[in-house]
Amino acid sequence: MILSGKVVVVTGGASGIGRALVQRIHGEGAQAVIVGDLDGEGAERVARSVDGIPIQIDVSVEADIQRIVRAAEDRFGRIDLFCSNAGFSARDPDLDNAASAPDAAWTRGWGVNVMAHIYAARAALPRMIERQSGYFLNTVSAAGLLSQIGSAVYSTTKHAAIGFGESLAITHRQHGIGVSLLCPQAVDTPMIVNARASRAADGVLTPDYVADFAVRCLAEDRFMILPHPQVLTYMQRKSSDYDRWLEGMARLRLATLSPVSGAS
Repeated sequence: MILSGKVVVVTGGASGIGRALVQRIHGEGAQAVIVGDLDGEGAERVARSVDGIPIQIDVSVEADIQRIVRAAEDRFGRIDLFCSNAGFSARDPDLDNAASAPDAAWTRGWGVNVMAHIYAARAALPRMIERQSGYFLNTVSAAGLLSQIGSAVYSTTKHAAIGFGESLAITHRQHGIGVSLLCPQAVDTPMIVNARASRAADGVLTPDYVADFAVRCLAEDRFMILPHPQVLTYMQRKSSDYDRWLEGMARLRLATLSPVSGAS
């Protein structure tokens, strides 16, 4: 996906990785960038900085996703790239109980981290299939490939997002539609508070670095985008010996969460 001259939608575009993607995509010469976010004022500020179009949306509401897709298609006739970037993280209230998060956290996590990608595909795919052209960049997380210590909601929903991304790529390759999944570990955004283990182990990347890396990988049509290169090694270790990987993660959990949970 070469971004020059393209029409791009970015959700979660008011801050963090989303804002960095908007700015980087604009810098690549995109024809237009539509910035969606729950924070309407933030979306407007970011859109103004790139001569883009702001739209306040809640990505967990299908009608809102349909609205931003319709706005882009009505004005420009197409969407070349849909960046489904918004995310939600919830820490386990009881760090010694993986099932302790309340239903409200599970519902919100499922809506933002999974259904938002599905809603985007439902809304944008018909015109993309018709044109035999289009691209989805779904921001997921290394937590979807590995795990997130201290957040069962985040880990579970991000695993589901990986599964949907794979289905999207497999089903629509024949239609000329590309898919990439952006899966960083710790990034310097508000959600970093729930990423203690990856922060300690492999460091924190800036949103600008992640956006730049993602754009370079889009140019190569790369499905799995891993700004932290260590993640590939961890994936290989996990798949080669699952039991050993689980044992190592359990030790890492004790090392990283014991000051909070009181585990020893």
